[in-house]
Parts: sequence; structure tokens; C-alpha cells
Amino acid sequence: MIGHALAFLCGDFALQQFTQLPTLMWLVVIGAIACIMARLRYFYGLFFLLGFLWSSGFAHYQLSEQLPSSLEGELLHITGEITNLPDQNPQRVNFEFTLTENTLNLPRKIQLAWYKPTAILHAGETWTFSAKLKRNHSNFNLGSQDFERWQFAQGIGASGTVSEHPNPILIKSPSILQINQWRETIGNQFKARYGDTLSVALLKALTIGDDNGLSPAQWDIFRITGTTHLIVISGSHIALVAGLIYWLTLKLCARLPIFRYSPPQMAAIASILTAITYASLAGFVVPTKRAVIMLGIVMIAGFYQRQISHLHSLALAILGILILNPLALLSIGFWLSFLAVVLIMYRVDGRLKSKSNWQSGVDIQLSVSIGLSPLILLFFQQVSLISPLVNFVAVPVVELFLVPFALILVPLVFIAPVIADKLFFVLDSLLTYFMQGLEWSSMLPYATINHPQPSGFAFALSCLGLLWLFAPRGIPNRALGLILNLPLLFPIAAKLNAGEAVVTLLDVGQGLSVSVQTQHHSLLFDTGAKFLGGGDMGENVILPFLNHQNINKLDMLMVSHGDNDHIGGADTILKNLPVDQIVTSVPEKFDGKNAIYCNAPQSWNWDGVTFNLISPIEKFDDENNNSCVLKIQTSAGSVLLTGDIEAKAEKSLVNNAIEQLPATILVAPHHGSKTSSTQPFIEAVHPETILIPNGYRNQFKHPSKEVIARYRDLHISYLTSANDGAITVSLKNDHFKIESLRGTDGKYWNFQQEK
Repeated sequence: MIGHALAFLCGDFALQQFTQLPTLMWLVVIGAIACIMARLRYFYGLFFLLGFLWSSGFAHYQLSEQLPSSLEGELLHITGEITNLPDQNPQRVNFEFTLTENTLNLPRKIQLAWYKPTAILHAGETWTFSAKLKRNHSNFNLGSQDFERWQFAQGIGASGTVSEHPNPILIKSPSILQINQWRETIGNQFKARYGDTLSVALLKALTIGDDNGLSPAQWDIFRITGTTHLIVISGSHIALVAGLIYWLTLKLCARLPIFRYSPPQMAAIASILTAITYASLAGFVVPTKRAVIMLGIVMIAGFYQRQISHLHSLALAILGILILNPLALLSIGFWLSFLAVVLIMYRVDGRLKSKSNWQSGVDIQLSVSIGLSPLILLFFQQVSLISPLVNFVAVPVVELFLVPFALILVPLVFIAPVIADKLFFVLDSLLTYFMQGLEWSSMLPYATINHPQPSGFAFALSCLGLLWLFAPRGIPNRALGLILNLPLLFPIAAKLNAGEAVVTLLDVGQGLSVSVQTQHHSLLFDTGAKFLGGGDMGENVILPFLNHQNINKLDMLMVSHGDNDHIGGADTILKNLPVDQIVTSVPEKFDGKNAIYCNAPQSWNWDGVTFNLISPIEKFDDENNNSCVLKIQTSAGSVLLTGDIEAKAEKSLVNNAIEQLPATILVAPHHGSKTSSTQPFIEAVHPETILIPNGYRNQFKHPSKEVIARYRDLHISYLTSANDGAITVSLKNDHFKIESLRGTDGKYWNFQQEK
């Protein structure tokens, strides 16, 4: 069974590497091969193909549930049910919406945002909205999480915004039988009785899986300390609570022998029901599904007095989850959850000499923290160094005190509010000290480190090394397993030679950010936008990209001008990275940071690569035309970065610096707006390719149709960040190469421009 489950998993995994799904003809051929393998009793190959075929079917169905491009931007009238806990504040409410009436071939499940809502939304309500929808699309960059993958795995086929005209109409209130209504009622009762505090937000996360009340700063604390798994309802929470109920039921039934079944059988039934109830409160996320299935298998086996190994129960849990939803494999939580259980089993099962409880706890915590590090580095390029120590204290506090007391509080707040108030007082104190301890720990030096994403080879070697390191006593030279982790710890990155450069136009939506790397230097040109609701592109895109590229300092930050979509992420960059020099046309916006004005002309040379600052030559009366314009020149070609210059600045450059303008690659002025890319300027630059930084379906409709027509008339090819993701220009070995990230790393679920 274990081998069959792994084969099914590998078949599912193989499909997720495809950029295009196999056609029906190929699926028929693979199905025929599977029948032959079944006839010949090659069961491992059979299960591999079954996993591939089963996930192919789900993936094809999910792709059919995507929004047709013909309906993008249209005002549609949709009726459906709110199927999650809405994340609501006075400015905006986000929620999942499942259509109950569908006459337009729309996706069944969509994600909506309602700005400045005029009503309080509740889980389970049925509404009619007027909304504008768009296909799943997000920024696509190295180092950033693939939000399109998350939407696809969640079954979300489109996203959109609610229009206030015509007014939204409430059709039906939620049914009391809906689990999401119960979850929301519990959360609302906590909030109404004890206020909108951090302790209440943590209690909602621990009891009903609602983490909407936790801020990004608080999630940063959990991430740095490696305690995120304690705040969300995880498999360990399920197992702990089910175990406590099992023990209590066993003792009670032993003293009251009035039941038809034996005490162990009654305890098994109570344990399973408890696990299902708690997992329901959490919304049945992957770790809770795994815990419920594994616990159910063990308890059913115990009920019928059968023995089943932990590995067999784990294998059945993997099969169960992948049969129910093979796209669960796309979830990072799937891998972290199952591999954590595998590590615990590997360290505990089959050992001849058992350790004391505290030694066993330390050993398991160290094993899980160290053993999951390669996977965490692969997914996040970051790992917490203090996680083992913090978790050694935090795990018993959360699982032995906070979780049980929080669950006891749930019924008490409804049936015995006076007693609930006293219990909340205790929980509030515990949670306050708990968060203070985590916050203090997160501020320790080297609490977490950023590290380049390991290669597949280094990751595989590290896994083998950890298996050797954690092997039972008697396996020779276990410490040598550390050697196999050296490629992970000390990656050999490809280095640029003198005279070479790599220029990356990052996908920051409707904004601009360009990374320039030479042999020993790094420059960042613009930093994307800052968002009204908090956060910015520096945090979301630029820092993850620089971490992925192993860039830990900037020799220069050049901000072309002061518009938000170019300067918005600058504060985040300056707070998180050392920057030797700031050059900008708006030095007054960098008060106290020794920013200098980008006077032109000036030039410098880094590692055999020439940088020419060619504008602003004269002072204009608007910020756009005062943008810094930078040319990067190598023997392989050149790149011209133009910021947001428009017709006036372009004319000035043609008149005063025309000899500096010719370039192989042009980053389009002002996102391809109709007020820029004038014919004389484009002819003077004479680029082979133009890169256009723009947001998908942006409100300015950049790039303009007139500008695109001009590029085509001049026979100039172009790429857009909205359609192609991050675009990399490699200037090496006396020739240049342009690659779009969607073209090289995109998978079948990612956005693809229709031909």
C-alpha cells in the first residue's frame, strides 16, 4: 500500500509539471497503457498512471471552470452564496462566492471584493450582485508565491469587484445548518463580548480557523519564529484534542459500564467525532483532512481490534486526499504537513531504546525543524534559526493550555458567560505573554536568514543527507549526512563575467521596477507602488526577487521620479537592504538619506559595463518629464530605461542627446501611454525589442492602441509584463537573450494570453 500511494502521488506530481495539459487523445493512449499494466499486474506503474489520469481529469475540469475572456470587464448580474468567512472592514470586504444560478457559463466559484460596502456580509447568505470579473492573474516573478496556483487549487475561476449600481440584493439569510454560519457565530460572539483585540483574533484562529483578524506584522512574527503552524489549526491540534477526548471517554466508560460497546470502542467513536467537528471548524484545510483520515483509520482499526502501522495509515491518508482532490498537491501545506509526519515517524517508529518524554520532545522538535528546512528554503528562500528553541517552549503552551482552554471557552461563552469571562481572563493573560515572548524572540539577531532557492540537485542531496543523519543508531557514520547538505548551505551560483549584465523588468503591475546586475554590482531602478490598504511592491515582489538572486545589498537605488508607482516600495527596500547610493529626480522625498539629484549627463563603469545617465538635461514643470533616464551599455547590446518621460522630454533627448539614444532594448516610456513613445524618439532609439511595464487590465489602458500600432509600423517586437510576467535580458558573450518568466516557468494553470 505504501508503494502504491507513492506511485499515485508521483503520477499526480508529474502532471503538475506540464505547461499544457495532455489532450484527450494522449489520455486515451495512457489509459490503454494503464489497462495493459493492470493485466500484467505491474501495480506500481498502474498506480502511477492512475494518479496521472485522475489529476488530469480534475485539471481539465478546473480549466473549464475559468472565466471566458469575452466576459472580462462586462457588468454581470450574478446570484450565489457566500461560502467562506468574509474578511470585512469599513473600506473593503473580500469573500468567496459560489454561484447558485449560472446562465452565462461563468465559473461556479469566484472571488469578489466590495469596496466601501453598504452592508455587513455573513457566511452562507445568498445575494445578487452586479460585478465586473477578470480571469485569474497575478504578478509573476522569481521568488514570489504563485497566487494563480493558489486560486486554481482552491477552485476559484475568476475574481472581480462588486458594483453598487444596481444595488446588491440580499436574497436569503444563511441556514443554521451551515458550518460556516456556526464558525461566524462563534467569532462574532467572541468579538461582541471581549472586543476586537489581539487575544480575540488569536482565539478565533485557534478555534474556528479564522485568521482575518491577524495583521501582516503579526504573521511576520510567527514566520520569523517558526510558529505559524501553532496559530492555524494543524494536524497536531486535531490529534491532541482527539487524544484528550479519547482518554476522558475511556476513563468515563470504564466507570459507567452501561454502553453496548467496550470502553476502547466508545473512546474511538468519540475521538473520531471530535476530530471531524474540530476539522469542520477549521474549514477542512489539508493538514486537518490528513489528521482526520489518519486518526479515523487508526481508530477504526482499533474499534475492530485490528493492527495497522503508522506508515499504512499515512499512505491511506495520502491516497484519500489525492482521490478527493488531486490538486491538493499544489498546496505548500500538503507537503509540509505530510513530511512533518514522516519525519516524526522516522525518528520514533522501530527504535529499540525509547527516550524519556522530554528527550523525545526535544528530539522530535529538532528533527522536524531541521528536516523541513530544505523544503522551507525551496518554497520561501527563508528559514528560522530560532524555531527549534521557540517551539520547544511554545508547542506545550499552545497545545496543552491554549487550545484546550480555547475550545472549552466556545460552548461556555453561549451557555455560561460568567464562567466564560473568568476563563477568558486567564486566556487573555496567557496569550499576551505568549505574543510578547514571540515578539521578543523575533527581534533577536539572526533569528531568521534569507537564502537562495536551492537547485533540485542540492535539495535531493540534502534530503538524503538528513535521512542518513536522522537514521537509527547502528547506521555507520551518520554525521557524514551533514556533508550532503553542503550544496544546500553553500550554493554555487552562476557568476557573471566582466562586461556582462542581466537586466530584469519585474512584474509589479501598473508600475516600474528594474533590477540590473553586473559581475560585482547591483542597481535597482524604481520600486513599484505602495498600496492604500498597506504593503507595497518592495515587500511583495522586489525583496523576494533579490533574495532569490542572492542579492543582499544594493550599490545604487535610482528612483526616476516621485509618482507612487515608481517610488512606493522605496521605504521597504531601504529598511531591509543596505544601499550605498540613492540617485533620484526627487531627493527631497528621501529626507535624511543623502539622496543626490540625477544630473545629466554623467557616466560610470561597473565591471566593464557602462552606465550613462542622459536625462533630465533640462528642468520641466512636471515630474514625469523630469524622470531619470539611464542607459546600460555592454558589448552584447544596450538597454534604455526611461521612467515616465513623455513627449517633451523625448523631444529634448532627440535634440540634445541623440547620439546616446540608440539601444538594443527599450523599456517603454510611461508604460506605453499615448502621451509618450513619439515617432522621432522611437526612430532615434531604434530598438530591436520594447519591454512595456503595465498592469493587467489597468485603468489607464496602457499600453495605448496608438503606441502599439506605432511599434508594429516600425517592425519592432514588444513584450508586456502583464502578459509575460518578469522579463529578463541577458547581455552575455557578445549577444543578448530575452526570456519571459511565463514562457520559461509558467504551468498549465497560469495565465496565458489568448492568441
